[in-house]
Formats: sequence, structure tokens, C-alpha cells
Amino acid sequence: MMHGVKVHITGVVQGVGFRPFVYNLATNLNLKGWVKNTSAGVEIEAEGDKNTLDVFLQKLRDDAPPLSRIDDFTASFRPRNGFTQFDIIHSESVDGAFQPISPDIAICDDCLRELFDPGDRRYLYPFINCTNCGPRFTIIKDIPYDRPFTTMAGFPLCPDCEREYRDPTNRRFHAQPVACPACGPKVWLETKDERGKKDGSNVIVEVQRLFTEAQIVAIKGLGGFHLACDATNEKAVRELRSRKLRVEKPFALMMPDIETIEKHCYVSKDEKELLTSSARPIVLLKKKPESTIVEEVSPRQDWLGVMLPYTPLHHLLFSDFIPPLVLTSGNLSEEPIATGNEEARERLANLADAFLMHDRDIHIRCDDSVVRVFQNNQKSSITNSKSSYPIRRSRGYSPFPVKLPFQVPHLLATGSELKNTFCLTNEKYAFLSHHIGDMENYETLKSFEQGVEHFERLFRVKPVAIAHDMHPNYLATRYALERAEREGLPTVAVQHHHAHVAACMAEHGLTEPVIGVSFDGTGYGEDGAIWGGEFIVADARSYQRLAQLEYFPLPGGDASIKKPARAALALLWSLGLEWDDALAPVKEFCTEDQVTLRVQLEKKINTPMTSSMGRLFDAVSALAGVRQKVNYEGQAAIEFEAMADPAEAGQYVFGVEAGQVRVRGAVEALVRDVMAGIPTPKISARFHNGLAEAVRDAVQKIGQETSLRNVVLSGGVWQNITLLQKTLSLLRKDGFEIYIHRDVPANDGGLSLGQAFVAASRLRG
Repeated sequence: MMHGVKVHITGVVQGVGFRPFVYNLATNLNLKGWVKNTSAGVEIEAEGDKNTLDVFLQKLRDDAPPLSRIDDFTASFRPRNGFTQFDIIHSESVDGAFQPISPDIAICDDCLRELFDPGDRRYLYPFINCTNCGPRFTIIKDIPYDRPFTTMAGFPLCPDCEREYRDPTNRRFHAQPVACPACGPKVWLETKDERGKKDGSNVIVEVQRLFTEAQIVAIKGLGGFHLACDATNEKAVRELRSRKLRVEKPFALMMPDIETIEKHCYVSKDEKELLTSSARPIVLLKKKPESTIVEEVSPRQDWLGVMLPYTPLHHLLFSDFIPPLVLTSGNLSEEPIATGNEEARERLANLADAFLMHDRDIHIRCDDSVVRVFQNNQKSSITNSKSSYPIRRSRGYSPFPVKLPFQVPHLLATGSELKNTFCLTNEKYAFLSHHIGDMENYETLKSFEQGVEHFERLFRVKPVAIAHDMHPNYLATRYALERAEREGLPTVAVQHHHAHVAACMAEHGLTEPVIGVSFDGTGYGEDGAIWGGEFIVADARSYQRLAQLEYFPLPGGDASIKKPARAALALLWSLGLEWDDALAPVKEFCTEDQVTLRVQLEKKINTPMTSSMGRLFDAVSALAGVRQKVNYEGQAAIEFEAMADPAEAGQYVFGVEAGQVRVRGAVEALVRDVMAGIPTPKISARFHNGLAEAVRDAVQKIGQETSLRNVVLSGGVWQNITLLQKTLSLLRKDGFEIYIHRDVPANDGGLSLGQAFVAASRLRG
């Protein structure tokens, strides 16, 4: 007896080959009916005998395309309608409906093989792609995901591409970016005096020649421009640093294959899996001593951020042997990455010697993602990995949503000042944006506003409330307050460190109270101080601060962040310890400046108090002689951690009493070791060992008071893998269940998710 079934599937099911998968599965099973995309997901009607339909439904779940992600699957049997064949029918827009969208995907093996096949019509074509790979998020203007709603709309298909596009058995069936040399985008090379003069097959060879001459080339990629040069050429890298105004912050690298990476870095199995995943993120790897990558790529560090080629154009650049390339964001320091050709010509004119351009527009800018490996027992719902630890979540991952444990209203959360992301919610989804950057200038604010508008359109969100950080002067906060007033919307202010903990809770679907340990550099506290070393008990709605790093003064506020020597002397002063002339931070100040600083501290002139763990790391790094000034956020702490001796078992003793983590004993011991000439690696290790013990002691006391056993670690300081590993080991020995970030960064890049989670919980009542 014949039956019918109607199926509705939501999740990442468009742009990933889902319809041809359904079509081929149905025809192989001799079922009749149809499949179509809607802006609410994928709908299917199928008819056949009951047993075959059961097999069909099972295979829909079990054999779905690898790039798809099914979130909800509903099937209902009904009488048959008498279909005579199985069809793929036209997409349909459903008013108000939405769906998740696939991120940009690295070139697949099939396309890569065709790229270098002289007999293939797309031989050496820089924009080869299929249903299983290529641009997605960066070219989509609206849903449903069809070519007219992408930046490929202006490239009419040639007859050959049209035939592939219409053939359900072809892997390019409804691959929206599909193109070939006859009908698709073109690439060309511009120099400052020969705009658009060089195109064709010689372009790649010319760019390779420029690299050998220590030239800097701006390359248009998937989500924006990169600045590239030979990473083994000291002159080229120095010149790039000078032009980009990036004094010491590490550059990212691209290498042609795993074998090349292994010549320069140690690569574990987990790191290899991340490097070769479809997201192709930048992965932080330990540098080998024999590497020829010049020191200027990553000064004073033994870690390199490395990625593999992820576009056909990248593979072509490496088609004949060239050395590893620096591939850093195409921008002046602290500005958004350039995306348009005219924009690049204007903004990057003084940075690049030449431009590798193309005419496929980038609708939304998207920087490269950065991850590192850290093993834990929780699996990422996005990467399906137990080892990925995100540092920056953007290309390859955004806009994959985090699925929340309950239905939420339409909300916008505007994130933080640094490493900004925003977050929109709809139903059970939290759509965390791509990396926006530091919201410290007008250009980044405009990029933020464009991103918000784009996400609201894509995911059919009309916010009923806006969540924001409590800091009144953040650009993201001001945007939230001004927009809310303009549109008559309520706002929800979320304390910075509660948002950090809530972000991790949202990832893991936690709604009951947890012990949150939120360590970072700067967060606006409810008492007006700068928080950042916080032990809280939190649920999805509220929190209570039960312990903290003891306050110390931060003379000049931002001045102490940029010059850790100031924070070091302020810390000594607050503890009643001497400014010994032999200490490195004391040497940073002449006698007159020391007197001025002491007066500033005594009279509390522009001297906010802080409980920031990030600022404590800055101070002890300066005391240990590692770094007195910084050129990028976290530099002092990063370099201090990098020096830690893993074999050192000694520790400095912190006190935990009356809700305070006391630092005097640890700082006194550290200063004694410095004065005694103890090697800095031992000093660093002893500080990390002692701090991990202090965290364990504070959590133990809170656990005894509250009977809570779930602990969440969040905030940028937990990117310190040495501290994270030691703390996890101690807490687990005491029987605590530890939750760390897997889907969004522990730093401020994940903050907007926490804001949205808290706001949604409060609005639910």
C-alpha cells in the first residue's frame, strides 16, 4: 500500500548540497514527490510503500551531506497525492521565516583536483567551486540562498555552467557561486602605475616574482583583503610592520601544505585535524628551533599562527614552490579589513606595492578565525571537536548559531569595546556575528552597524530589546542606548563578567547556578571600579560576587595598561613594598617621574581601583623584567606565560580570605627571586603554579558555602593555556565539573552571546 510523508528540516541545510542529496536518495529508492528550499528550511513530500519511506527518513538523518547540520526534523504521514516523479521545485520565501546559513567553506578535494587538471575546463580558474565548497556567508545578501540573492547575480551562467547548475546529479547543482572562465569573475594585478594592465595566466607568476623581490601584495580573498609577503625575508616583514604600524603583534602565516607546516612547527593529530578542516582556521602552533620563519613574524614568542590555503587563488599562488607567506588583514592597525576594490586602492595605497584584484564582490567582511588545541571532555557543537579552543571566531565558523536551551524573543546584544562581536536571537538560535574588531574608531562602528543590519535581514530579526555592557562610554553601549531611544525599545545592561560566564553557560545549555571564575583585563564593575579577577555565583539571570582579586590602583587608567611598569609600581605601593632601584619597572622612571607617580597614587589622582587579573599579569611581567611597555593587548602576559618552565614545581603563595585573593605574599616572593637572580622561566612558572592553587582554594570555599560543583572558566585570561591546564587539573582532583569555551572565544569575542543569554532569561521572567 502506498503512503505519503511530509518532512520539514531546519538547520544548515541550504548551500550544502541538501536538495540534490534528497533528490538522489528519493530516486534511488523509487519514491515520488518533491523537495524545495524555503526561507524556513527544507520541505519534502515523498510517496512510496511504508517500509521504503521509513528507510528514506532514516537515511535523511544518517547520510546527510557533511557540511549540513540538522537542528530539527519533523515528519508526518498522510494520504498519497499521486505524484508521478520526484522533482526539485522552486524555492519559496516564507514571510518572517529564517534559517541558519553555512559559513564560507575551503575548496574541496574534487575542485582542487580539477583546478590542476589541464583537461578540465576550469583548469587554473581562481574561482572554481561546487556545492561542497566555496563562498557562502560573505556573498549572501538575503535568503533563501539562491543566486539572485548573492553577489554572483551579475554573472549570467554560460550554457555549460547552466547545464551543471540545473542537473540534480551534478555536484554543482544549485551551487550559487558556480562559474567558469567563460562566464565568471576575473582576477588581475595592479601596480601603482599600471592599474588593470596585467591579467590572464601570467598574473600568478608575476605575483610570485614580487614575493621573491621582498614586495608586499594586497590580495583580495573571501572576506576581505590580505597583505602578503615572504615570511622568510626579514626585510619584507620589517617593511610590512613599518607600513601597517604593527610594531610587534604577531602576523598570521599561510603555508602550502601540512608537510611544509611540519618543517616549521610541531603539529599534533588534533592540530592537523583543525588545519585541514573545512573551516581552515589559523591554528596556533609551537615553532621549531630550525624554522626559517624570521623572528619579526612573531617577536619574542615561540608560537606561530598558521593556516593552509582555503581558496583556489591561494592554491594557485603556491602552485610553484614559494616560501611561507605572511597573510595578515588588509588594513592599517586597528581599522576594519578592506573589502572593496576602490576601498583597497584608497586605504591600502601606502601599504601594498601591488594589488591582486578580482570582481566578485564581498558583501560582508569576514576576518580569518583563530583557534588553538586544548583537550577537554566537552565537545564543540560547531566543530564537533573536543580539542578546539577558539580565540577568534569568524571565517569558516560564522554565522553558525549557538542553540540555546529555551525559546528566546528577538534580541540584539551589542558586545564589548574590544574584539567586538554582536549577537541576534530568534527562536532557540543565537547568531553570533563574525569578528568586528576593536570599537575604537568610526570605521569599525560603521562595520558594526552594517553587520547588524545584514544579520537582522538574513535571520528575520526585529529586536524587541537590546542588551549591552554596563560601561557607559563603549561605542557598542552608546549604539544600543541611542538606537533603543530612537525605536522605543527597552534595554538590558549586563555586567561584563556575568556576561562572560553566561556565554559559556549558553554554549553548554546550563541554566542552573554555577561558580563562575571570570578573569580578564578590563570590565566595568557595579561599584565603578575596573573588575577582572572575579569569582561569582551565576545563573542565566543574575549573579552574586563572592570573591575577587584584591583591589590595587591603576594610575592613569589606560596609561598603566599601555605601560605595565606603572601598574607594577602601583601594585608595590599598594602593598607597602619598596621601589628598589634594581627592579626593571623602577628603572623605567627617572627620579622626578617616580615622585610624580607616587603623588598621583597618594592623592588618588586619576587612579581607578582594579581587581583585574589581566592587570596583575601585566604588573608581575614588568617586575620580572619581561615587558615594561606593550604594543598590543595582552602582550606582557603572553610573553610572561611563554617563558614559564614546565618542569618547575615551586609556587608563590597567595592568600584567600574574606572574599579576597591576597597577593602580597606572592609578590614579595617574586620580587625576592628577581633580586636574587632566579631565572625568569622559574619565576613565571612559580607565579602560574601559585595562582592556580589560589583559584582552587577560592572555588573550594565557594563550593563549601553553596554546595555547587559546576565551575565555568571564562574571560580572556583563560587563553593562558598554562594557567588553564594547571587550574583544570587541580579543580578536577577536587571533584568539580569544569566548563570551558568550545564554540565562542573566552575573550570579549564571546561576550555578546552572554549578554543575549542573560537578557533573554530576564525577559522570560
